[in-house]
Amino acid sequence: MELFQTGVILKPRGLRGEVKVEIVTDFPESFLYRKEYFAGRAVDVVEKLSVKKAVLSAGFAWLMFDGVDSVEKAELLIGWGLFVDACQLMPQPKNRAYLHEIIGMKILDRDRCQVGLVTNVIRMPAHEVYEVLVGVKRALMPAIEEFVEEFNLEERFIVIPRYDEFL
Repeated sequence: MELFQTGVILKPRGLRGEVKVEIVTDFPESFLYRKEYFAGRAVDVVEKLSVKKAVLSAGFAWLMFDGVDSVEKAELLIGWGLFVDACQLMPQPKNRAYLHEIIGMKILDRDRCQVGLVTNVIRMPAHEVYEVLVGVKRALMPAIEEFVEEFNLEERFIVIPRYDEFL
């Protein structure tokens, strides 16, 4: 089972076990109806947590879990990631993709020849950039319309005609 992070538990609030969660998804509203998470310090060591109460406020999710009924129990969860499996992911709107779908996509030049592979997507202050392995070099290429001519998720390629400007 492949898990995807949707939040990080930051700290407890109050004395009854409520926790503040940093939202790391484009769909914060999903916290309001999701009733269960896989949770743990790492994606490969998780346990299921059932949601008792969920509220969104000030850009954070505030959650209460079954069995976590004190500040002491909530403190044990600080730093834990909240994960969902692939079948629980929200469908993306047209022309959008999840990071795990982009990693591994081919980068093609203006002649549609493969020049590299996307190894990571990095969030920068202005926009995201693709980290691309070109031969033995790594290059950062802007993930914006000005440089991306075509993004084809089905066939798993991205056309960046001016890729050589970033080497």
